[in-house]
Amino acid sequence: MSDTGTTAAPTAGADHHELRRGLGFRDLVVYGLLFIAPMAPVGVFGTLDARSHGAVALVYVVATVAMAFTAFSYAQMVRVVPQAGSVFAYARVGLGKEAGFVAGWMAVLDYLLIPAVAYLFSGIALNSLVPGVSRWVWTALAVVVTTVLNLWGVRVAARVGFLVLALEIVVLLVFVVCAVVVLARDGAERGWLSPLTGDGSQGAFALSAVVGAVSVAVLSFLGFDAIASFAEEVTGGSAKIARALLFCLALAGVLFVAQTYLVALLEPLSSARLAAEPVRQGSAFYDTVEASVGTWLHDLVAVSKAIGAAFAALAGQAAAGRLLFAMGRAGRLPRALSRTDSGVPRVALLCSAALTLVVAVWAARRDEGMDELVSVVDIGALTAFTLLHASVVGYFAVRRRGAGRVDRWRHVAVPVAGAAITVAVIAEASGTGQAVGAVWLAVGLGVLVAQRGRPAGG
Repeated sequence: MSDTGTTAAPTAGADHHELRRGLGFRDLVVYGLLFIAPMAPVGVFGTLDARSHGAVALVYVVATVAMAFTAFSYAQMVRVVPQAGSVFAYARVGLGKEAGFVAGWMAVLDYLLIPAVAYLFSGIALNSLVPGVSRWVWTALAVVVTTVLNLWGVRVAARVGFLVLALEIVVLLVFVVCAVVVLARDGAERGWLSPLTGDGSQGAFALSAVVGAVSVAVLSFLGFDAIASFAEEVTGGSAKIARALLFCLALAGVLFVAQTYLVALLEPLSSARLAAEPVRQGSAFYDTVEASVGTWLHDLVAVSKAIGAAFAALAGQAAAGRLLFAMGRAGRLPRALSRTDSGVPRVALLCSAALTLVVAVWAARRDEGMDELVSVVDIGALTAFTLLHASVVGYFAVRRRGAGRVDRWRHVAVPVAGAAITVAVIAEASGTGQAVGAVWLAVGLGVLVAQRGRPAGG
């Protein structure tokens, strides 16, 4: 793999190291939205409402804009490095091999933990519906089913994923229609503009409260970047990847703002009450739906989230497999990971599934498992995002200096602003998450030092 920029995926001279092209624009958007999940705010609505003093819809407006910087940087780099390694490949080209390894290593933490959280969420939801089966069994079953689909091939997984995504969208639309009907019939529990300005129960509007809540809201968007991992399996060129990234983020932002706006209007408890009683925050969305519409919609949303979470993990597992494949092909991880069978990176997928299974089942057997996973899930992604932004500056403004015009807006200002945002969110992360991220980084640096003097390949 060249470190000076490349516009084509490496061929490796053998089919055993190549991925099969077959994904279209719709497939890319399906994978991105599956990983994000259209109703991602359900689990964090109460927390965001309490933190933002009721301005929860505004939080998602700001979070969407903040993540747009990252999407823009991905769009810049995927056009010049259309490879499966995503941020690993981009940082290699923009910053050098060592930085590329660090970016890939931190992204691995993200791509392993986010699916683990999703699988665990699915296991907990299914256990609540069928208490006779332990949640760790449901969790393991979800891993097995989605792994089989991924091993079957990216096209099959995309088709099944499309059906699941359609189900989630239908449930979301049902909620929207029911919410509008209730609001038209009974009126709003809060002021009509309160989801954008705050409900006033904790005093005047506070921008600092909104910004603080954004650090949690961005977690809802983690996963849209997985689209870039399929760069070597898309038909029609890398421009399609860039469009899918931006479209997926914009669509998710609209869905998140719409549903949080409506549920905030229906929420009978003030943001001050939710802040004073944290135990109510986790179920706030469900409780509001049940109180305003009925138990049937509560159950429908719960089932949709249980199935959707498993398939969000499917998309994450697929992205993790492509990242491990790319790092193995470059010689930064065992080369066996770069083996493919009929264009499917089955070795990398099985390794990703095995690691995620261990983490997810371990967490499922612990009462605090979900909290412990969530506390560290964003560190890997945000660190990788920061290196992505640095890669844009490094490639366009430094390494290619003199080889073409540098657009100081696209290639400097936007990525620098994006890096400032991701660093700020890292600073707001939990101490546990920061500590785990630091340990993971230290291990990666140790691996990097051990590899010095050994040809990296690729």
